[in-house]
This record gives sequence, C-alpha cells and structure tokens, in this order.
Amino acid sequence: MLTPGNVADAADSDEAVDEVNGNVITPEAELPPEVDGNVGSTAQYAIADGEVAETAISVIERFLELLEIDGTVEPVALSPADSEDPLESPPSFNIAGDDLGILIGRRGQTLTALQYLCRLIVSHRTKSWSPLVLDVEGYKQRRTEALRALAIRMAEQVKSRGTSFSLEPMPAYERRIIHITLADHPEVTTESTGEGESRKVVILPESS
Repeated sequence: MLTPGNVADAADSDEAVDEVNGNVITPEAELPPEVDGNVGSTAQYAIADGEVAETAISVIERFLELLEIDGTVEPVALSPADSEDPLESPPSFNIAGDDLGILIGRRGQTLTALQYLCRLIVSHRTKSWSPLVLDVEGYKQRRTEALRALAIRMAEQVKSRGTSFSLEPMPAYERRIIHITLADHPEVTTESTGEGESRKVVILPESS
C-alpha cells in the first residue's frame, strides 16, 4: 500500500509499481539518465501537449487519492532555473492545499520521489519520456529563490577570499539551480562532488 512514509522507498526500488492500474512499470525504452538535474542530450522528450498534461494531472490526482490527501493539481509556469528555453520547458504542476508538508518531506526528499514516480507512470502511458516538474504549495519556487541568493552570496565570498567553498549536500535539481545561477559569473566556477545523498556543489575561484 502506498503511504506518504514509503513514497521514497517505492522510488528507490528496482521496479516502480503503478498503483493506479496495479501494474509494474516496465517502459519499453530505457529512461534517459539525469546528471545534476540535466537529462542527456539524446533523450527523447514528450511534447508538452494536452495529452501529456491531462495524463500527468490524472496520475497526480490518483496519487493524492491513494495517499488520502486533499489537494488540487494546478498547471504552472516553469521556473527559469529549471529551463533556460521556455520552448523546451517540461510540463509543470503545483499541488495546492492545506497541511501538505507531508508531501514535501525532509529537504524535499518525498517530493523528489513523488515527482520521479509520476514521471515514470506518465512516460509509461505516453510511450515517451516526459520530465514533468512537480511542486507542492510553491515549495520549489521559494527554495529556488533562497538557493539563488545563497549562490550569489557565497560566490562573492569565494571571490573576495580566493578560496573554494562547499555547500551542503543537495538533491540534483537544487544543485542545478546553483550551477545555472553562477554559470555566467566571471570570477567563479562550480562543480559537483560526492556520491548519492552526499553529493554537493563546490564554488571555486575561476583561476583555480
């Protein structure tokens, strides 16, 4: 049975179970790898058309029903931090409601797992990889703004001190926000180090 407490465990399992239909998800095509939130250039993307959006909303609403959580699924505009080209922006959705922190989890881990499961199911149904973005009560947008401010502040420290600075471990999409925010900074560069949950961004002086 799917519960808020085991969403992450389901996403980490070898096979994700589509509890909407009771079927094990086995996409015909191998899902494209993601590195720091970026999907490989050879990935086949589903066009963000009405079918994909309708399927995604149906899947998310079914998850909420299974989890016995009241919430409304709303299509939203993608944050620029997630895609620099609006024409290539994946479909994005926000779950609105009261007391939805249980869907976010510690450091957004439950939300990340739920998004992953939704991507798997939608991709399975549409027969094409769809990197949809899922948010809860605007959590990712608020987190994005905080991470941008942190990246700029830490970059100034690295610039003035001339030494590198390691940020706390973050999930892939948060690391990507840091990388994109500082991509055009003339005096610092960024790189990701570590493995698994310990993976983090290091900000370095450009000359190092």
